[in-house]
Amino acid sequence: MNHIVQKFLEDAEKNSFDKEHRKRLNFNIGRYDAQVEKGKEQYQNLELAKRRAANIKHKTINNLDKYLVEFENNFSKRGGKVIWAQNEKEVHREIMHIVKRSKAQVIVKQKTMLSEELEINELLEKNKREVFETDLGEFIVQLAGEKPFHIVTPAMHKSKEDVAKLFHEKFNMPANSKPEQITQFVREKLRSEFIRADIGITGGNFLIADVGAVSLTENEGNGLLCMAFPKIHIVVVGIEKLIPSFEDLDLFLPLLAQHGTGQHITVYNNLVFGPQSEFETDGPEEMYVILVDNRRTELLKFKEQRRALSCIRCGACLNGCPIYKSIGGYTYKATYSGPIGSVISPHYLGMKEYNHLSFASSLCGKCTEVCPVKIPLHELLLHNRHEAVTKKYISYTWRTIVSGWKMVMLHRWMIDKPSSSLKNRMITRFGRKMWGPRRTLPKIAAKSFKEQWKEMRP
Repeated sequence: MNHIVQKFLEDAEKNSFDKEHRKRLNFNIGRYDAQVEKGKEQYQNLELAKRRAANIKHKTINNLDKYLVEFENNFSKRGGKVIWAQNEKEVHREIMHIVKRSKAQVIVKQKTMLSEELEINELLEKNKREVFETDLGEFIVQLAGEKPFHIVTPAMHKSKEDVAKLFHEKFNMPANSKPEQITQFVREKLRSEFIRADIGITGGNFLIADVGAVSLTENEGNGLLCMAFPKIHIVVVGIEKLIPSFEDLDLFLPLLAQHGTGQHITVYNNLVFGPQSEFETDGPEEMYVILVDNRRTELLKFKEQRRALSCIRCGACLNGCPIYKSIGGYTYKATYSGPIGSVISPHYLGMKEYNHLSFASSLCGKCTEVCPVKIPLHELLLHNRHEAVTKKYISYTWRTIVSGWKMVMLHRWMIDKPSSSLKNRMITRFGRKMWGPRRTLPKIAAKSFKEQWKEMRP
């Protein structure tokens, strides 16, 4: 067993039995669930909306080359610059080239999971630049020296008391500060950083091919300020974020909001077509869109798993997953956690080292049920498992056990012949270690159902 798997199992067990940890998750996800139910009321036929969104994303992913070129051509017409980056190393090189050329010292960032995947904060800090996360949740975890706990809600694992204590330690605020007071403090602090900033970095919720625009949706206004104040705006976005048409936004924006936070639509919805034009009074003087591959085209090679690239990062599958709700986001040791992370992370980080994530699922299908673009996540987890077994990434011992179990299940006499006492001894000896010390092991009856039925119906 490699050290990554061992660490996962240790953390999973620790967090599963941490009552306070699970209490916070259940409370926050419970509030989310209640809000999402209200959000669904705006739809007359939610299933139809999801099917349409799934079809659009399916078409886009299968014609990605065409839509990427269309986006680049339309975006470039308005003075924007598109940079293609194959991997993390190329993204780092391009960002630092812009930073050094412009002599930028202060960078403000909107929440973007891709920047976490690419470790952009670490890059900038290593090069002695000041970088500020401007989303409240991201600011909190940055301050704590942590990574986002959840795709949508970065500080979901922290209570208001935890946050108050953190701000007391970092800024000498009162230890009993209320959330409203902390929010006001962060707002005032970040406003000065927006004014100082030389560069603003954002992600992109959608790239719109036919008009060459970047769509950004948010609730705090910080994304808009990251674009409006600095002279340079850099969008770091995965190549899978494309949608074909401007008209598709009226479908995707409400779906993202409703499944992400339960809102009918998020508070701020921005469309950026390029840098400031001669007729505009604000906006960046330069705008770059860095289109990032970083092994996404590797995932495209798979006929089934490529459907995971349709994800719009709403986080609904995390909130519905009984495994995530038990072990939390940090246990996965990957940027993307929960069911979607368990599908894509093994392909991004290496199937050999991270295939265990695809086995960390009950396969209950809740993730598939709640997905707004109808990704069959629980089925894709099975495809990942199949690949891991086929390539012999699973240990020889476990493969031998499963092969033996398969042979027994295919031959009824192997189940019937051993006595119940022998079966119970085998379960006690091997089952306790495999199933864990906290489980009550099953006890085999003296007579099987088949034997009892024959006695009752001779």
